[in-house]
Amino acid sequence: MAHILILRFSAIGDVAMTVPVIDSLARQYPENRYTVVSQTFLSPLFAHCPDNVQFVGIDLYNVYKGIPGMYRLYRELLQQKFDAVADLHDVLRTKLLRIFFRCSGLKVKHIDKGRKEKRQLTRKKNKIFHQLKLTTERYADVFSAICQPLETLDFRSVFGSSRGDFSRIAQLTGEKKGYWIGVAPFAKHEGKIFPLECMEQVIAHYAGREDTTVFLFGGGASEKMVLEAWSEKYSRAVSVAGKLDLSAELILMSHLDVMLSMDSANMHLASLTATPVVSVWGATHPFAGFYGYNQSPANAVQVELCCRPCSVYGNKPCYRKDTGCMTQITPQMVIDAITL
Repeated sequence: MAHILILRFSAIGDVAMTVPVIDSLARQYPENRYTVVSQTFLSPLFAHCPDNVQFVGIDLYNVYKGIPGMYRLYRELLQQKFDAVADLHDVLRTKLLRIFFRCSGLKVKHIDKGRKEKRQLTRKKNKIFHQLKLTTERYADVFSAICQPLETLDFRSVFGSSRGDFSRIAQLTGEKKGYWIGVAPFAKHEGKIFPLECMEQVIAHYAGREDTTVFLFGGGASEKMVLEAWSEKYSRAVSVAGKLDLSAELILMSHLDVMLSMDSANMHLASLTATPVVSVWGATHPFAGFYGYNQSPANAVQVELCCRPCSVYGNKPCYRKDTGCMTQITPQMVIDAITL
C-alpha cells in the first residue's frame, strides 16, 4: 500500500481537471491512499471521490503564506508519512515543497506543462498549430512517473451515474419544467469573454421560450450586477450568483440540459457533472489542452483566424486591436450550437 500526496492549489478549472484523474486512479488502486492538498473552498470537488481519497484544505494567504508558510505546511504534511509526492501545479510554492520533501528522501514528480509547445502554438508568427496533450493526460503522466500508471479514465461525474441532491437547490430553482440552460458569460481575462451585448441576445432568445429556464452563473460584485439586471429584464432568466455555494452549484449543473460558458472554470465544473457544455473560445484555443473533460469538440464555438490562439490563458492584449476572435462570433452561431 502506498500513500501519495497530491498538490494542486489553483486555479478552479485546473483543480477541477484533476478530479477525473484522481477519482479513476483511486478506483484502479483501491489499496493505495491519496491525499489532495488544495484551497479549502474547493473541497466539494472531491466530496464524492472514493474513500481512499482524502482532501486537505489550506489557507494560502494567511496560515501558509510565503516561504515560512510552505515550510510549516511541509512539516505538518510530513507527519502523514507519504511514500511519494505528485506535484500537479509546478509553481513556486509547490517547487519549495518539492525541495523539502526531496530532502526527506521521498520520491517527487511534477507535471510537464508543455510550456515550449504552448509558446509555439500561441506565438505571433510561424505557429505550430496542432492539438497538444490534454491537461488530464499531463496529470496522469505524473502518476505514471511514480509507478502509478492509469490504464483508463473511467470517471463520469462527481455524482456517479446519478445527479446531485435536488432538494439542496429546489427552493431557488423550483420544480424542473421543460429545459434548463446554464449560462456563465464571464472569465478571468477579457480575451475569453464573449461581448456581453451579444451574450444578452443569446439569453433573450432562450428566456423568451416558454419551455426553457436560463440560470445565470457568475461571481463578484460587478458580475452579479450584470446578471441581476438580466434576471430582472427576462422573466425566465434566474441569476444564481452569490446564492449558491460551490457544492450547490455543482448540483444545479448536474440538472441542466446544457451549459453555455466561456473557456472558464464553469466549463470544467459542468464537465464534472456530465452535463454537455457549449463553450465559446476567443484568444485561447482547445488545442492548448484545456478543453472540458469528456466534452464533444463539436461544441466549441470559435472562428478560425491566423492569429489564434494568441494566448494560453487569454491574458494578452489583442495586437489586432479589434478582438476579432470574439467579435466575429455571432449570437446566432452560439444559438445554433445549443441543442435542446
